[in-house]
Amino acid sequence: MELHEMMAKAAAAAVEVARNVKPDQLEDPTPCPDWDVRALVNHLMFWSAFRSELAARKQPVPADDPVTEETDFTRDPHWAATLESRLERVTAAWGEPGATEGQTGLAGGSMPAGLIGTMMVGELVVHGWDLARATGQRLEVDDAVAEAVNGMVSTMAPQGREMGVFGAEVAVPAEASPLDRVLGMSGRDPAWTP
Repeated sequence: MELHEMMAKAAAAAVEVARNVKPDQLEDPTPCPDWDVRALVNHLMFWSAFRSELAARKQPVPADDPVTEETDFTRDPHWAATLESRLERVTAAWGEPGATEGQTGLAGGSMPAGLIGTMMVGELVVHGWDLARATGQRLEVDDAVAEAVNGMVSTMAPQGREMGVFGAEVAVPAEASPLDRVLGMSGRDPAWTP
């Protein structure tokens, strides 16, 4: 499956969850110990819906860009619709010829573009699940997408733990679903509840 196809499926799953987040859930806890639902949504919006498009197009962040990590996207009651439209742009950008070739960056530095694209799919899957669990929903993600994300997470997990991006691995049964394996590898308990 091509990267932009995986991204489209992961984006659709995350958007479906986002559409069903109620305003009174924004202060609720999430599987990410330092973030409530609002902070999780804002992280997802900033990195997956805004910065990812720039990375796909290999464009620098404009010096006068009003969108920052401190932007509270949830102040707009239609933030889920914004997430959907932005992720459509992101998916299209990652599907353009050359998007996965060469080097690009997200937050300074440079990495292989294909790796960053796969990381963005992982962001959508893992944080889509975080959002779903925090708001009493289920993330419906394609097993092939979860398998691809599992490969990326398995490779990056040691570095991610050193950087504080992933928690300690959570053991899951051998027969666990591809998504549950991703969650365990990324330091999440698939049985987490608020």
